[in-house]
Amino acid sequence: METEWQSRLAYDQWTAVPVSGSRPPARYKHAAVAVDEKLYVVGGSRNGRYLSDVQVFDLKRLVWSNLKLKPNADKFEETGSLDILPAISGHTVVNWGNKLFLIGGHSKKVADKITVLFIDLETRLCGVVETSGKVPVARGGHSATLVGSRVIVFGGEDKSRRLLNDVFVLDLETMTWDMAEGTQTPPAPRFDHTAAVHAERYLLIFGGCSHSIFFNNLHVLDLQTMEWSQPLLQGDLVTARAGHAGITIDENWYIVGGGDNKSGCPETLVLNMSKLVWSELTSVKQRDPLASEGLSVCSAIIDGEMYLVAFGGYNGKYSNEVFVMKPKPRDSSRPKIFQSPAAAAAAASVTAAYALTKAEKLDFTKAEDPNSKGVENSSEKDVTNGVKAIREEKNVLELSLAEVRAENARIKGQIDEKNGTLSELSKELLSVQGQLGAERSRCFKLEAQISELHKMLESMQPIENEVQELRTQKSAFERNIELASAVQIQKQGSGGVWRWIAGGNGNA
Repeated sequence: METEWQSRLAYDQWTAVPVSGSRPPARYKHAAVAVDEKLYVVGGSRNGRYLSDVQVFDLKRLVWSNLKLKPNADKFEETGSLDILPAISGHTVVNWGNKLFLIGGHSKKVADKITVLFIDLETRLCGVVETSGKVPVARGGHSATLVGSRVIVFGGEDKSRRLLNDVFVLDLETMTWDMAEGTQTPPAPRFDHTAAVHAERYLLIFGGCSHSIFFNNLHVLDLQTMEWSQPLLQGDLVTARAGHAGITIDENWYIVGGGDNKSGCPETLVLNMSKLVWSELTSVKQRDPLASEGLSVCSAIIDGEMYLVAFGGYNGKYSNEVFVMKPKPRDSSRPKIFQSPAAAAAAASVTAAYALTKAEKLDFTKAEDPNSKGVENSSEKDVTNGVKAIREEKNVLELSLAEVRAENARIKGQIDEKNGTLSELSKELLSVQGQLGAERSRCFKLEAQISELHKMLESMQPIENEVQELRTQKSAFERNIELASAVQIQKQGSGGVWRWIAGGNGNA
């Protein structure tokens, strides 16, 4: 029966769920999955500390509870560890049968190879799964996508912070790892991206980041031919992001949150995987918990209806809120050509032609019926015309395919040329950076010399003051000498006159 909060939900809009009782610690970079109207949240990180709990949110009763795990007895005795579930972050989770499988992640217990843990939802047993084959290196921030009974792991970041772009496949029935070698150009090494599978054949990789670059591109791996490609997309412009979350429902891939370490992505995106068209479904405020990095999103069936369920994340503040969205039912996203009456007739012709060729190969012998000879001739003529038309269409398609391949080869040549140019520019940049470093060193030396000269000038100031004082004394001394000389001359001139007068009197 639909509850009050469910009845108030509008299509394609996020709504915070009213939670009864206490909430679990806020977190991000956890793993989450919905099973039987319950949301299971495993581990995560908060304030640099890894978490080791399993929190369960009942989507019917709207209450949280802590799942108490039991150790897998044999392995627990062998390891002697007191931690049933190690504190972990940046891991992934897949639900297969009645078990949750936790793949990879970062923890304080450093391992060389990737670790797979299991949680049995019925017995609550938890332990390490022994795997074999080509086991990949330990990593976190990777993606893990379930296809049938196999999990496809792509990319991530190893314990030395080395970025990865490899592909590994884990068979859950045999617990055997194998490495998948792809052709053409794979995505650049990255972590905190999202991945999805379309039509159980195509692996889609979107977004993520390196240590300096955030991506907004989409790469596709054909799981039959193992060929990578980067298809042309249509629709709304998509910004680069990492730490976002994604979930598929039918032909649609829903992308929520993420960011670029500066701001969160407030929009919820939908990629129509058949038509390769992006569209913005809705948007929230910039500081909303849904515009966070490291959040999770799952699909859950509640009372027979499909919902999206988002939890956690970080955008300056850790979140422990639960949000739900009721996605609006969408028309079949198959290309329109497959929905027209003409297409149905063409498909019938193809089926008839295929049946005819199979019958010819099997060489069935039939008794002639004179009454049906005219009908058979007419039918065979129609089928022959249909086969001829199909062959002509096939030739046209082959020519188009050849043109596309030629165009791809041309573009690849241009990309190789651009890469060569980029390599040369990188070398020139390194050379200029080296010259710049040398000039900076010279500047530092000149600044040191200038500083020494300033000190010398400062020490010479008292000497200049003494010299100035001596000059003043010299000037005063010279003036005194001039005055003394003038007085002496005056005295000598005055005595001569008196002697002249005295001499004159004597003569008289």
